[in-house]
Amino acid sequence: METQHKYLMNTWYVAALSTEVEGEALFKRTLLETPVVIYRKADGTPVALYDRCPHRFVPLSMGKRDGDAVVCPYHGLTFDCSGKCTRNPHGNQKIPAAAQVKSYPLLERHGFIWIWMGDQPADESALPDFGTLDIGHDNGIAHTYMKWPCYYELITDNVMDLSHVDHVHGEIITTRGQLSPMIPKLEENNGQVAVQWNWSQTPPMLIFNDFLAEPGVEARHFVRVTWSAPTNLQLTIGATQDDNAPLDYEHTVGQYDLHACTPEDADNTHYFFATRRNHIEEDADFNKMKIEAMHGAFANEDGPILTEVHKNMGTTDFFALCPVLISSDLGPVRVRRLLQQMIDAEQKAKAEKAEAKTPALAPAH
Repeated sequence: METQHKYLMNTWYVAALSTEVEGEALFKRTLLETPVVIYRKADGTPVALYDRCPHRFVPLSMGKRDGDAVVCPYHGLTFDCSGKCTRNPHGNQKIPAAAQVKSYPLLERHGFIWIWMGDQPADESALPDFGTLDIGHDNGIAHTYMKWPCYYELITDNVMDLSHVDHVHGEIITTRGQLSPMIPKLEENNGQVAVQWNWSQTPPMLIFNDFLAEPGVEARHFVRVTWSAPTNLQLTIGATQDDNAPLDYEHTVGQYDLHACTPEDADNTHYFFATRRNHIEEDADFNKMKIEAMHGAFANEDGPILTEVHKNMGTTDFFALCPVLISSDLGPVRVRRLLQQMIDAEQKAKAEKAEAKTPALAPAH
C-alpha cells in the first residue's frame, strides 16, 4: 500500500504500548493509513506484518497462530515472521512467488513498540534516547494510550504550546497566569526543536507542592518541551525552593514525560504517553492516580477542543487557513515547518531515485 506523502516515512513511530501485545494474540492497528498486525514470537520478540493476505485480501489479524507463523482464516495460507508464505494447503501445494506480505522492522524500548514503515533500511540510531524513562523504580513510571479524532499535528501543536495551561486546565497544574505573557525560549539543534519557560509562583504547582521542603511557599518552576521527528515530544517539568539549583529533572521535584503521536489517517491519531517522576517512586497507588489524572486531563480538557478545531478547520493544511499567529506559536510553527521540510526532502529523494531507475526512451526515427 502506498501511503500519502503527508507523513515522514523513514523514521520510527510508536505502534503500540508493550502491554497491548501479549501472549499468542494477534493485535491489529492502522498506522499511517496502513493496516498492520503485530504479535509476539514464542521468545517474546514482537513482529509486524501488513494485515492483508495477498490471496483474497482477508486481514491476517482474523487468523490464528501456528507457532511463530500466522494462518489466514479464509484459505489457510501460512506466513512466517518475514511475511513469506510457507504453506499452501491447496492443489499441488505449490506456493506462488507473489505470496508474500510486507514485514516491518520493530524496536521495543521504554514500554513502547516502535515501527519503521519507510522504504529505506531501518536505522536504530534514528530513535532518540529517552532512557530517563527506564531509570528508577517500576512504580515511578506509567504509560497510557488513547485514540483521538483529530489530525496528528494538532496534538503536536498542543504540547509544544503550553501557554494554554491556565486557560484549559484546572487548579492542579495552574501557573497562576504566569505562562501566557511569557515568550518561551526557543532552541534548535540537530533537527530537534525545544521551548522552555522558567517562572516562580506561590503556592507552587499542586502536582509538586506537597513534595517540596516548604509546601505553600514560593518555588522556582520550569517546563521544557523538546520535539524530535516525526512526532516525539519529551516534556520535563519541575519545581525547587533552592535558589541555586539548576532547573532540570535531576535537581528539582519533577517529572519526565514522553508524548508520541502516530497518525492513523487524516482524521484520527494514536496518542501514547509515558510519565516518570523522581519523587515517591515506590508508591503504586500514587502512580495509578497520576497516570489516570494525566489521561483524564487530555481526554476531558485538551481533547474536546482539538476535536472541534479539527472539524472546524475542514483541512489538514494549517497554513492554508492563514492563521493569526501569536508569540506562543513560536515552537509549534517551527516544528510544523521543519517537519514539512523533512517530508519534502524525503519525497524529492524518492522521486529522484525512481527517475534514475527509469530507462531512457529510445530516440524516435
